[in-house]
Amino acid sequence: MIIIPAVDIKNGKCVQLVQGKPGTEQVVIDNPAEVALKWQDMGAKRLHVVDLDGALDSGANLEIIKEIVAKTDIPIEVGGGIRSIEYASQLLDMGVETVIIGTMAIKDPSVIEKLSQKYGSERVCISLDSKDNRVVTHGWQQSTDKTPLEYAQIFEDKGAGLILFTNVDVEGLLDGIDLSAARNLIDNVSIPVIYSGGITSLDDLKVLKDMNVDYVVIGSALYRGLIDFKDTLEYED
Repeated sequence: MIIIPAVDIKNGKCVQLVQGKPGTEQVVIDNPAEVALKWQDMGAKRLHVVDLDGALDSGANLEIIKEIVAKTDIPIEVGGGIRSIEYASQLLDMGVETVIIGTMAIKDPSVIEKLSQKYGSERVCISLDSKDNRVVTHGWQQSTDKTPLEYAQIFEDKGAGLILFTNVDVEGLLDGIDLSAARNLIDNVSIPVIYSGGITSLDDLKVLKDMNVDYVVIGSALYRGLIDFKDTLEYED
């Protein structure tokens, strides 16, 4: 298992929102690239970067993402507002290790196939955000009629090399994890799963490790001091 610190970007700053809702910023830090470098210096093997403005169709933070890629030496996965194959390709070509695609792929699953064929499956991650066990899109604003597992099986066949599973029901609440949907997903797909949502304690990490989760994204709990990142490293493989 690999622990991945989150660097969420909104209005050019590193922030943490409650359940992705604008106006609920709990943490605001001026320089996202410096935050990314701090996590690398503390031992992070990978970083999870989300353009929240892009996810909500209110802008993009491409220049900041470029700066993060330039300043760090570890793999960067980027999601939020990737609405075209051209933009996904731009990110991959400039050094982003993995693009995380949700809304665009739900609309047109063939984009996953096209990108994985061009860049390799390991660089293409499908984002499955779950609310009430249904996948939600457009920055968690719209609901679909399929479960995370139903979509996971579709995108595994299309060539996705990773699945980012986010439990929106508990994301940002710092009230622990709900693993029912995640467990069903992990037990029934063969590609690696990145888990995100509600991680509050080291006990949560132990449970996820026991479930054979491959990657875990942590955001609010790190930024608000509930978990010391150095303590998470003992759960890594």
